[in-house]
Order: sequence, then structure tokens, then C-alpha cells
Amino acid sequence: MSDELLDSLRRAVEAAPGDVPLRLHLAAELVHAGLTTEAVSHLGIVLAGDPTSAEALELMGQALGTTQPSSSADRFSWSAAEADVAGIVEPMFVNSSPGERSEEAIPDPYDVVPSGVRLSDVGGLREVKERLDVAFLTPMRNPELRALYGKSLKGGLLLYGPPGCGKTFLAKAVAGELQAGFLHIGLSDVLDMWIGQSERNLHEIFEIARRRAPCVVFLDEIDALGQKRSQLRTSALRGTVNQLLAELDGVASDNEGVFVLAATNHPWDVDVALRRPGRLDRMLLVLPPDQEAREAILRSHLKDRPVAGVDIGKLARETDGFSGADLAHVCDTAAELALMDSARTGNVRMITMADLEAARGQIRPSVGAWLETARNVALFANSGGEYDPLLAYLKKRRLA
Repeated sequence: MSDELLDSLRRAVEAAPGDVPLRLHLAAELVHAGLTTEAVSHLGIVLAGDPTSAEALELMGQALGTTQPSSSADRFSWSAAEADVAGIVEPMFVNSSPGERSEEAIPDPYDVVPSGVRLSDVGGLREVKERLDVAFLTPMRNPELRALYGKSLKGGLLLYGPPGCGKTFLAKAVAGELQAGFLHIGLSDVLDMWIGQSERNLHEIFEIARRRAPCVVFLDEIDALGQKRSQLRTSALRGTVNQLLAELDGVASDNEGVFVLAATNHPWDVDVALRRPGRLDRMLLVLPPDQEAREAILRSHLKDRPVAGVDIGKLARETDGFSGADLAHVCDTAAELALMDSARTGNVRMITMADLEAARGQIRPSVGAWLETARNVALFANSGGEYDPLLAYLKKRRLA
């Protein structure tokens, strides 16, 4: 074959690297042309995908001079082939024997990390902590009672409420109390442009959690991942919701020791099938922090900053209705005011109560828009009583 035709074949293989017959044809022509080194590199790629390919084995033998064109592939010398392709084709599984691939050799694509947070690190929220204790913590700590009463460790909990109120922090605290791994899953970890890949991603996430049990799987922004199928216009997203339902049911696998927590700001957008018994069957309202929690949050954000004359209790009383994120913003803004004043005057000074009150005056609670939407849901879409805790909160604040 002429050099021009070989170049044409090379370009064709580059354009379609997965076309095995085309690559084998190029390898055969290279062997006939005496270009055995290049032929071996192509045949190594084919054999990496299909080690039993008779045509590739025969051509490899011809290229290495261990067989004649009409000889059987049974006489192929693997040791000679390995020596010849050393430095051309990377060896596979060099750190393990056949059939002995350890978990360390195959890293999980999603990070399961230990949680260093406990519920004692969460300020206030007494009712939320009690509900978490009933749902997860007491059964886990008392295996004999769990067996006596037939309480399973399967199950899921849906945390909902306005943004910035600590739902993710609570999920980490649950993992810390259970001494379980924490697997934080967002929308970008699941959705994929290729058809069927999103479902495979979800399955892999739950398989990792089952292997690493006890494990808390935290599904953030579940309203996007598990949106009502009646609102979805594409079958791809419906398939993702269906896969999530199957994984929560544990139809093909045992979910014992896998605790599923989900968080959302819009529970009314979550598919109703996700909230039926046995799945995310318990809903827990996480509200803006009470005064005790506000004090704890303010102390946490000020503890590593230079402060003087700060009345945390007074500031906590003045920030009723602020979310945890709002309180962090107050502290950051007060620090900015003190920094700018120090830079302007040339005299470094402490953060004072005046800075914090000035910052509080600049910042408005961010939960107002959420409460307005939630009010409509609690008043007019609460036929099953699932939003009764939200309605009670709104009435307490005279918003309903």
C-alpha cells in the first residue's frame, strides 16, 4: 500500500478512534508495510478493549515475529508482546493482582467525608433537634430497643424553610451525631447532558453510600432534582425523578444504614411521590433562628475578630427575623466599617457596638419574600395539614 493510502487510513482512524475494524485494517497494512512498531501500538489499543480478539492476536504475532500469517493465535507469546510494547502502551492494574482491585485503587467519584459538627454546635432550634432525635438519633444509639420495636434505620427527612437558616449545617450535625460519613449532593453532581447518564450518576451515588454505610446522603435543592413531574417538559428530567424514587425505595439494594436528608426552600415544588411514606416521609420546618440561636451565631462570627464593648444579647434582640446568613452579613459589614475607619485615620481600632448597630441598620432580613410565598401556600394549599407548623409560625408573627 502506498504512503498516501496509509496516511488516509491514519486520518480515518484519528477521526473515528472507536472503529475497531478500521483500526485493525490499518494495523494489517502497517504489518505488511514493515511498520511493526506503529502496528503494535494500534493492536495494543484493540486488545485493551477486547483481549480475546483473534484477528488482533494474530496480527500482533505477525508484528512481533512470533507467528507466521497462517499460524494459530494459540502460540502468541504474551511475554514477548509485553516486552515489545513497553513504553508504548501503558500497563494496566500495575499495583494489583488479577481480581484484587482494592477500594483504594478505585477512588469514589463523590467525596464521603467525616462530619466534625454535632448538634451541640447548633444554637437554639430546640424543636428541630428533638424531631431529629426521634427520627434518627435515638434508634441509632439504642439497637436493642430498635429491634424490639421493629424500627428500621431506613428513611428520609425533608428539611424546608427560608434560605440561609442552616439546613445544610443541621444535616452535617446529624452525620456527626451518627458518626456517619457525609455525602453532599448538589444538582451539578447528578445532571448530565447525555441521555441516561443522570440516572447512572444517581445510582452510583447511592451505591457509594451503601458501601460506606452508615452514611448520610444530603440532597441539596431537592426541588430542582425532584421537581414535580407534572411540571417537567422533558422525559430526561422525569427519568431522573423516577431513578431517585427507585433509589429511595431500595428495590434492588438494601438501604439499611443509609440516611437520606434533603433540603429545599420550596417544598411545594417537590414531586408528591418523593414525600410518601418510606421515602422523604417526614418534613421538618427550619425557621429563622430564635434569640438563643442568634446569640450563638453572632458569637461564632465575632469570636476571631477584635471586638470591644459588644452586647451580644442586645444585638440578638434587635435582629429578630434575621436568618443565619443575614447575621453573618451584619458581622462582615461591621468589620468592613471598622477596617475602613482604621485605614482612613491610620489608627487601628476594635469593632464596637456602634459598628454592629450601624451594620444592622443597613441590612434588611432576607426571608421576607420567602415568607410571603409560604403564606399563600400555608393558607390556600394546606389541605393535608403538612404545612401546619408553618401556618402556626406565620400566625405567631401575625403574618396570617
